[in-house]
Amino acid sequence: MIGGVIHKFGDHVDTDVILPGRYLVLREPQELAKHCLEGLDPTFTARVKPGDFVVAGRNFGSGSSREHAPVALKAVGVGCIVAASFARIFYRNAINIGLPVITCPDFARDAKNGASAQIDMASGRIEYQGHVYHGEGLPSAIRAIVDAGGLVPYVQQRLSTLA
Repeated sequence: MIGGVIHKFGDHVDTDVILPGRYLVLREPQELAKHCLEGLDPTFTARVKPGDFVVAGRNFGSGSSREHAPVALKAVGVGCIVAASFARIFYRNAINIGLPVITCPDFARDAKNGASAQIDMASGRIEYQGHVYHGEGLPSAIRAIVDAGGLVPYVQQRLSTLA
């Protein structure tokens, strides 16, 4: 179980809002983090703490397929994103960089900004204000990629066992 504070957003938060296009020239994760969600919530980067959760409605991460958006969220310290649904490419990009994502429409609806929750990544179990929600847990193969820190470190670890 990991615990954190909820930073709540609505439906259709696209990658252009997560990380505006003018920052695509930046390459270092810590530089991208400085601009994470600034157009939607200018105080986000000042408030978010390592391990906090982003909770959102439907279609989180829609828009362009830029990997910069999940990189910025991970670099600013987001420990997990829970949403009612995700854009397919964003979901895959998040997993590929080691950022956990869980689909749980009921929790996404009920969660309040600034409240705390605990999440079990393996099962998708979310404990929040005395209630238990059951999201889609990460399958073991996906969890292994996230636990390794992303797809590249995962493959490197797997290859090192073959040598």
